[in-house]
Amino acid sequence: MSAAAVEGPHRPEPLPLLEEANKLMEQHPGYRVEIIGGVITVAPPPDAPHGMALTDIMIPLMEAGLHSKETKVVQGIGLWLPTGPEDYAIPDLAVVDADILEHLIENNCYDPMSFRLVLEVTSSNFNNDLRNKVTAYAEAKVPVYVVVNRKHGRVHVLTDPVEGGYDTHRVHAPGEHITLPESIGAEVTLDVEAVLAAGRP
Repeated sequence: MSAAAVEGPHRPEPLPLLEEANKLMEQHPGYRVEIIGGVITVAPPPDAPHGMALTDIMIPLMEAGLHSKETKVVQGIGLWLPTGPEDYAIPDLAVVDADILEHLIENNCYDPMSFRLVLEVTSSNFNNDLRNKVTAYAEAKVPVYVVVNRKHGRVHVLTDPVEGGYDTHRVHAPGEHITLPESIGAEVTLDVEAVLAAGRP
């Protein structure tokens, strides 16, 4: 007598990461959902000082002419990452080539070659900005990555992407002024104290 095959309980196939990420965005409007290194991360909506720090940074970028025919200053635009088949990030702020619309890849995310600078203002997930995103943006060859580190009262400027990170990582304290690399399209100077003050809760 032969034994009959026994079927286990039916388990649905897991959703592809992009589908899962988009489902999370639908369920949590206003949250930022990203896939970095094959891991979905979800960040709550930012607080008002976070937005104020972004505005205080946007002003000198725009005054320098970076929102013009050659480049655009944009918030919350998707950047397709080479670190995984479905990886993408949504930096708080970016300076991109003006023809960015011609470089859409997938899921409202754009080719990293169009990004001249990405900037993050830290929130509760500050370790993500200072670790995982350093690797991801460097692998994407984004030339300049700026982190406004509200937790530790510093501004980080990372340049010269190499495999696994950036070759140059400068940390600036209140009282200093930062001149961003001209490769972003113009000379821009940021007052560290003013940026950090705008971002304080």
